[in-house]
Amino acid sequence: MKKLAWVAFLLCLLQQTYAQEKTDTWLEQLLRTNASPFLLNVLNKPDSFQYQFIYTEINRDKNNRPQLKNHYLHVDRNRYFNPASMVKMPVAFAALEKLHQLQVPGLDKYTPMLTDSAFERQTCVTTDTLAANGLPSVAQYIRKIFLISDNDAYNRLYEFTGQQTLNEKLCQKGYKDSRITRRFVTMTEEQNRHTNPIRFMQGDKTIYSQPAAYSTVSFDFSKKILVGNAHYNRDDSLINAPMDFTTHNNVPLEDFQQLLQSVIFPQSVPARQRFDLTKEDYRFLYQYMSELPRESHFPHYDTTEYFDSYTKFFFFKAGRGAIPSYIRAFNKTGWSYGFLTDVTYIVDFKNKVEFMLSGVIYVNSDGVLNDDKYDYETIGYPFFKEMGHIIYQYELKRKRKYTPDLTNFRMDYIDK
Repeated sequence: MKKLAWVAFLLCLLQQTYAQEKTDTWLEQLLRTNASPFLLNVLNKPDSFQYQFIYTEINRDKNNRPQLKNHYLHVDRNRYFNPASMVKMPVAFAALEKLHQLQVPGLDKYTPMLTDSAFERQTCVTTDTLAANGLPSVAQYIRKIFLISDNDAYNRLYEFTGQQTLNEKLCQKGYKDSRITRRFVTMTEEQNRHTNPIRFMQGDKTIYSQPAAYSTVSFDFSKKILVGNAHYNRDDSLINAPMDFTTHNNVPLEDFQQLLQSVIFPQSVPARQRFDLTKEDYRFLYQYMSELPRESHFPHYDTTEYFDSYTKFFFFKAGRGAIPSYIRAFNKTGWSYGFLTDVTYIVDFKNKVEFMLSGVIYVNSDGVLNDDKYDYETIGYPFFKEMGHIIYQYELKRKRKYTPDLTNFRMDYIDK
């Protein structure tokens, strides 16, 4: 009897472990049937590459309303990956929401935004040489975030939104496993709780002043998060121990998928999950989530460095060729510490195809973090390209009851 009870207990544990991970047999079979030997090798090593993948199938009804269905491969919200620049996406959404909710006459995303300093390691920003008017603004920061994943732009919107407001809003919207705790600059946890004073200007007149703030939000750091076998610290010294990510930013892949969905298809999620945005805000986000660096003049970028697929991983990044004009990816990517992430909504206007893809992979064969020796080019980017290509080919053949009207996502990319 004791032996039977022990077996039952073990089976219960196995079921609990399995329940944490989502895998659709159909999706796995589709990918494996069409995979190259390279991709099969990656798919056969889920523990080594720690990949997670979500394919979101989209079907329209007769009124063009989208119905979305997620298909999963090794998706586990309890498996940590470093989100890197992915956190810039919800911060951009939250900054626009905050502007709208302030309801200050004359204040919008184009209003010049001047950042001051009031605490150690904080810095000021009063000009932007890449802006048409030479001044920073929420709009300009969001452009930079989606066009080339600019770190300073994220830091400034993190400061405007505030650590406490940002995390409380995410929690209220149902993202209880997500936290955004830090800027992308070397700071302590305490320094990241302090955010800068900010002024919004109309000529020489301040129309809104936000004082320096301190976040008292409580984070649950009880679960230790260690990655790798060794790492280089801030002094470039090799430490023969895993890197500690316990207090870092953390957002599950499913949450990123839902965050993007809430902006691309706001009516498809519960009202509490939507950001409080205007119609013009949505159009603005669609513009810059899908615009290519070569199409932008303010800011203007060197396209030898910032090529078409610089921030487009799924079926584009492995190679620097031009993206077909009839395909647009509305997305955000992240890359750091050997982790690559992309969450995207793909539209093919010529073939009337639309779908969402969300994925992450860990490509760090030597197990050392911060050594800048990651397998992005040889494994990571080819993984995203082939996974995207397989789903795209499936979508081209998939029968739909109603052809989608994709007019809402056609943008005028002639720079303003």
